[in-house]
Amino acid sequence: MTDPLVLFMPSGKRGRFPRGTPVLEAARQLGVYVESVCGGRGICGRCQVEVTEGHFAKHKITSSADHISPVGPKELRYAEKREIKRGRRLSCSATIEGDLVIDVPQDAVVNAQVVRKKATDRIIERYPAVHLCYVEVDEPDMHAPLGDLDRLKAALRRDWEYERLETDFALVPQVQSILRAGKWAVTAAVYHDEEADAGRIIALWPGLHNQAYGVACDIGSTTIAMHLVSLLSGRIVASSGATNPQIRFGEDLMSRVSYVMMNPDGREAMTTAVRAAIDELIGKVCAEGGVGRNDILDLVFVGNPVMHHLFLGIDPTELGGAPFALAVSGAIHLRAAELGLGVNAGARTYILPCIAGHVGADSAGATLSEGPHRQDDMMLLVDVGTNAEIVLGNAERVVACSSPTGPAFEGAEISGGQRAAPGAIERVRIDPETLEPRYRVIGVEQWSNEDGFEEAAGATGVTGICGSGIIEVIAEMFLTGIISEDGVIDGALAATTQRIVESGRTFSYVLKNGEPQITVTQNDVRAIQLAKAALYAGIRLLMDKQGVDHVDSIRFAGAFGSFIDPKYAMVLGLIPDCDLEKVKAVGNAAGDGALMALLNRNHRREIEQTVRRIEKIETALEPAFQQLFVNAMALPNKVDPFPKLAAAVRLPERKVLGGDDGPDGSARPRRRSREERDARRQRG
Repeated sequence: MTDPLVLFMPSGKRGRFPRGTPVLEAARQLGVYVESVCGGRGICGRCQVEVTEGHFAKHKITSSADHISPVGPKELRYAEKREIKRGRRLSCSATIEGDLVIDVPQDAVVNAQVVRKKATDRIIERYPAVHLCYVEVDEPDMHAPLGDLDRLKAALRRDWEYERLETDFALVPQVQSILRAGKWAVTAAVYHDEEADAGRIIALWPGLHNQAYGVACDIGSTTIAMHLVSLLSGRIVASSGATNPQIRFGEDLMSRVSYVMMNPDGREAMTTAVRAAIDELIGKVCAEGGVGRNDILDLVFVGNPVMHHLFLGIDPTELGGAPFALAVSGAIHLRAAELGLGVNAGARTYILPCIAGHVGADSAGATLSEGPHRQDDMMLLVDVGTNAEIVLGNAERVVACSSPTGPAFEGAEISGGQRAAPGAIERVRIDPETLEPRYRVIGVEQWSNEDGFEEAAGATGVTGICGSGIIEVIAEMFLTGIISEDGVIDGALAATTQRIVESGRTFSYVLKNGEPQITVTQNDVRAIQLAKAALYAGIRLLMDKQGVDHVDSIRFAGAFGSFIDPKYAMVLGLIPDCDLEKVKAVGNAAGDGALMALLNRNHRREIEQTVRRIEKIETALEPAFQQLFVNAMALPNKVDPFPKLAAAVRLPERKVLGGDDGPDGSARPRRRSREERDARRQRG
């Protein structure tokens, strides 16, 4: 007689098993993650499953509740003490008696098997590096003089099949008292990251212990973002963020590197500051989630190379100049106590690998999250910041580089620029006939030309313009003919509108009158051109390395990318031509990658292998970068076509005006040589 066929959903994994096989054992053999803390004793209730009844033609299975064993004594005993939903079974007790379709429920907190990523709703299967194992240890016997720790290991080998186990030395003096406090029943936290390594007992509790949590953290140069997650369910218990206190040492990365170079105790001060902030943030998420710090057993971190080095206490000076050498590029495993973090004494820390000198563990996290290496089509992943990090590829080949965009997109070097905060202009539209603007500011729902705007904006005022607003206003100025494709403000329009005003030898566009007056100057346009040209040149360089003239999809990562309108980014020439439906903001993809690595140790191996095969391109060494940069100074680009954009947006006829030193055209030849000098500066 053929063994019954069992299909597990939603994973889709299937196999044949002899009648009488526990459902939990079948799941383990197939690699389906079903949580079980108590080792199949029917105590913890983590292993609940449901039988889905009916005929499944696609899988050639007829599943019925009669094909699973009747409710047994262990399940009845559990139901008396704790609630179990109708139709749910304990997979450690129920056995296979016929063909089955088994659903691992996604809605129950105790056994939810997924974490949904907000941007894509993609399922993340759990396979954490830390596992709670309940065992009942044989009591001491004078005729078998085996030590208590050795008998604990024997019980773990018997019940959980750990053939090789090591123990944190700090636990050794505590084993006897914990075993006796639990009356020879204990829960061990076993850390087992790589299959080739021995498992390690990192924590021990008397009796049944049902709490295990992890932390996924993205250390950004401006903001530290953190998730507190149940390792037993995958549920995000709490999320929070905090300003990176290193800002007081320098707003951008290079200024922090300079601070270290100029101050003997600079590295130590910044390391202490960021670790203290992370520890404080751990306390905050624990308080919000009602979780004890001692139950945090695993932590995963990502960050750009400078943040990565400073967090680890490494001098980042070498990252300040060519060849931008990393002290360490591979993944790092260490104890959380070595970082001074107040969690369980045995808790482990995993830090994702860095890709290159200015393409860090945050880019590795974003790559893991968005998966260009898993795509058939060509995906572009870009994190826009002071230093843009760019990854381009598919399943066949992935290349990466960084490009020095500078701080213009963050509001620096812009006359009315500021960071994104209440009162900052974030959206802009310009009437193509009258050239009158309307705008929205952060914290106010109405546009500036709508009733109630003045009252709503009264609390914050209109204080400046942030990155997304800068992109939109310059793109709108191009679409309405205020600036030419070369980025020159048309001074002739001053005769028809009061919005165009003379500013020395150039002209400016008045976005907001009053106090403060917010204008877009020729220098502002120039700063954005330099920033976007550096980014686009880096992207185009990677496209050339891949031998492609277009990309199939684009992902904007990072906080700034979340607020960029893809249409205006493309009008500006920030990104290459692409179907606008395929351009998406994915938020904190780096943090999502950290979350994936926390919940599934296979993802750690995936990103380690992927980073090893990513080809790193150094823009400063590429002769083609300069010409690509010069071409990218134009809006959207001097030579590259944008047919998909042209189908969605009416691009203006080419309007070549004079150089940016004057509106009469006489400075144009000098402007081109200046572009070339700018390109050389951007390459470093």
